[in-house]
This record gives sequence, C-alpha cells and structure tokens, in this order.
Amino acid sequence: MVDATPAVAPKEVSADCIIVGAGFSGCYSLHKLRELGYSAKIIDAGSDFGGVWHSHRYPGALVDTPTPLYQLSLPQVWQGFNFKLKFPDQREMQSYFQHVAEVLDLRRDTIFRHSIIDTRYDSRTGLWHLKSDKGLRATARYVFFASGTTNKAYIPKFPGLSNFKGRFVHTHDWPEDLFLGEKKKIALIGQGSTGTQVAQEIAKLDADVTIFVRTPNIAYPLRQGKLSIGESERLKTLYHAYFPEAKAIGWATLATNPAPRPFQEDSDEQRREIWELAWETGSFDILTGNYPEIALDKTVNSAFYEFWKEKTRPRITDPKKREMLVPDEQPIWLMARRPVMEDDYYEMIDRDNVSLVDLRKSPIKEFTENGIITENADQGTQTLHEFDLVIFATGYDSVTGSLYDMNIHDKSGTLLQEKWQDGISTHMGMMVPGMPNAFMLYGPQAPGPLSYGPSFIELQMDMLCDLLIRAKTEGIKNLEVTEKAAAKWKTMLYSAYNVVLASQADSWWVGSNIPGKKREPLTWFGGVDTWRLACETSLQGWDDFVPERRASKL
Repeated sequence: MVDATPAVAPKEVSADCIIVGAGFSGCYSLHKLRELGYSAKIIDAGSDFGGVWHSHRYPGALVDTPTPLYQLSLPQVWQGFNFKLKFPDQREMQSYFQHVAEVLDLRRDTIFRHSIIDTRYDSRTGLWHLKSDKGLRATARYVFFASGTTNKAYIPKFPGLSNFKGRFVHTHDWPEDLFLGEKKKIALIGQGSTGTQVAQEIAKLDADVTIFVRTPNIAYPLRQGKLSIGESERLKTLYHAYFPEAKAIGWATLATNPAPRPFQEDSDEQRREIWELAWETGSFDILTGNYPEIALDKTVNSAFYEFWKEKTRPRITDPKKREMLVPDEQPIWLMARRPVMEDDYYEMIDRDNVSLVDLRKSPIKEFTENGIITENADQGTQTLHEFDLVIFATGYDSVTGSLYDMNIHDKSGTLLQEKWQDGISTHMGMMVPGMPNAFMLYGPQAPGPLSYGPSFIELQMDMLCDLLIRAKTEGIKNLEVTEKAAAKWKTMLYSAYNVVLASQADSWWVGSNIPGKKREPLTWFGGVDTWRLACETSLQGWDDFVPERRASKL
C-alpha cells in the first residue's frame, strides 16, 4: 500500500474548496470541482483513500451491493479495473480506491492523518476556517463535508471495562497487529451487518467463540460469487444503462423487478413463486424483488417472515440456538432496520465451538479482569464468561456523529449540535440554514443509506456543481438556504417516514442506538426519485435561498 502522507505536512492550506473525507464522496467531489476550475483539497483522518473501506479492516468486511453499482460511473475509472468478486471484500475495495486515486490524480491535492476538530465561518470575509488535531489550518470559500455515515464508533459504557486485562477492539478501528489465531476465547458483542460478517469468520477459528445477542437479526443469503475477467467485461457493456437508472429509481431495485401485482391480489401460490425467485437471486433482491408493501404493511411483512423462517430454521440443528435466532414470534419488522446479508452465518453459529448468550434474559452486568459477568434476574444467578479478546460490533453514532466531531460553527458562532438539539434541520439533506457555502454529502435527511451509494453521491455532487455554475453565472457568491426551506423539507421528510414500519423500530436509521440521541429520521425514506424531484424543483430558482448581501473575497 502507498504511504499517502507527505514527508512534511503543510501547516496551512488555502483553496476555493475544502473537502473533508476521502471516500467515494471526497474522491468524486475533488474530481468534479477540478473540472469546474476550482482549486480544492481533501483532508482526511485516515492514511489513505477509501473512507470506511480503508478503516473497516475487520474479518469478513465486504460490500453487500453488487459490483456493477458499487463504483463510480466515470469511464476513465471503470474501464481499467475489473472486480473479482460479485460483492467485493475490503481488500478489493482498497485496491479499487488505489486505482481511483491514480487515474484521477487525487494524491497531489489530499492531506491524510488530519482530523478536523474545529470549523468556523467568518461572516466578514465569507470564508470557512478549519483546524485539525495536528494544527493544520485550512481556509476556503466552500466546504464539503464528506465524512459519511459510519465513521464514529460507539462502544457502550459497560461497567468495569477498564479493568479487563485482555484485549478489546471495535470493528471500526481494527488493529493491523491483531492475529486472531493466537486467541482461544473470543467474545463478540453486536449482531448487525458488521457483527454478522465477523461472526462468520471467527466461528471458523480454533477457538471458543461466545456471541452476545440482544435482538436476533433477520439475515438474508448474499449469494457471493467470483467474477472472471470475461464476466466483468461483459457487465461493462451494460454500464451505460445501469448508472443513469441507479440515479433515477425510487429504491435500490435496479437488479430485479418488484412484484407485478399488489400482495392482496395474489394467491398464496403466486406469492410463493415471487418469494422463491427473489430468495434464489439473493442479497437485497430478496427485499426489492418483493412486494413493495413489505415496508409499509404489517400483514405483508409478517407473511414474508413466515417464509423467511421456513427457509432459515433448517440451517440450524441446535434447538436452543434455532429458537434464539429464528424465533417463532417475529422479533422486528423486516426492512425496519438496515437489512443484514450473510453467506454461511447460521451454519457457523451452529458449530460446537460457538456459544450464544441471550442478553434479553442475561444482560451484561460488568467486565472483570478476566471477562464478562452476565446476570439472570429471573434465576438470581450470575455467570462469569472468560475471554482473552472482546470484539465490539456495537455500531456507530451514525450520520451526525462525525459531523459533530468537527465542531462546526454557523455564521452566528453556534455549534451544529446545538442548532440541532431539538431536531435536525437541513434543506435537501445537503445544506443547513445559517451555514453559507457549506454542503453535506451522504448526510442527514438524504436517502444515502437507502440508495446505491456511489451513484447517489454522484447525483448529489452533480446537483451542487450545477448550483455553483448557476451562482457564478449570476454573480452570486454566498449560497445559504432559508429556515423556511428547511422547515418545508422536514415536513416532506416526515410525510414519507411516518408511513413506513421503520418509524416504529429502534435502529441507527433513527438514532436510537445511541443513549441520549434524539430519535428522528436520519435518512430520507421516500426514495431517490422523490428526493431528486424535490431537489430539482427547489434548485430551479432562488426562493429557498437567502438573498445575498455581501460578496466574499478569497
């Protein structure tokens, strides 16, 4: 891997645009802004390109979106790269970002290993000033926050954790020197997408593995597969249709067609035919090739849970594990949380070296020097589980966490987290009242987590570039949205959110995984098509923007 850190990092940097983050959003933004003639610099806390695909090095880390749609649509990039897996793993994604950086010549305008800790707007000059943890100071007229959704790791405040003499890690900060083969007693806490991927891998080790389960996830078969060079090149002949369509559709349904008729109009036999086809295809097609009502209607949702249960139960032979992971009573609404994909999760959990702890019956009381004590209140018993390694797959302070860590101040000097203490307020999920010339990519109140990520990022940045072009043509140098526009956006956001079953579930989609965080929709549930139409309508004129009073100077 290339060491991306320059021999001597600059102390100050000035450009038309500063981009915070070097994942998909940062890479594409730098490329597009250069095309428009702007000077731009990326600042990133990591040591190389990739965003989460640079930092998430835990065992089993992979993409659960198929490769034709999990990449940039730039021909100069995809023409020279061939994915080897249908769902690329972390190593392949890192190779891809190395390729992106080389083809687009991104390194010369990127500064790594600097975390932004303070961000302020100067109303006198119309400039943004950013400061890093290492003293770097950056100045720009425009700032693009491209920090992603899952970059601030969360570990619950377990009593006694500091007393543990073994090693504990969070999947976000997986250390390079951790050799799992040396560990004989491993604990895994958390069973979302990340926890499921980790569980599949550590279960194969010559070690005793204990998995702590609070809410069983409802996981769907991924159907991983290898891609030959020929298959990869054949897919490229379809890219001209894939990429534009991915930016236009409502939900991520490009690879398959949803059910042709409403659920209530089909017979049981017809429903089963649709479900069997979707199941055989695998991955998100199991949901997007389903009845659209599954996200809205409890009857449809419950009916498909029965089908899922029928398919999944035979994969677990241990009756206690089977009852815990595939309960007779549906534990959560399908699609009310981020769907989880798996390859051999249930077979690996069924192994003799894997034990499960039901946290609903026996919650964690505390950590000790040697492990974890759980307490069963009904039985009045405590159990010590000894470990030499504890893996936390406990998620993230998603969407807003990494924004708040940058201590962003608006033009009045108010911190973003203080502005939003009673609720997030944005326009289009990209701009915030009181923050001129500041833009968020893949951020709150936008449909990023429910889209094809790279294609949606391109859509956002293309819209913002068109906005910059129009503003420059008309002599407008300060772009600031109104409070009225943000209030209207929130109304539209909730009109879609209130009808989906996700509004009735606890998840990171609504921030309820973080104690004390306000429960509210962090993503747009109405689909990319409705989001795009609302944005395009707003951007036709200047009604949603504050009239400019003062030109900025750089």
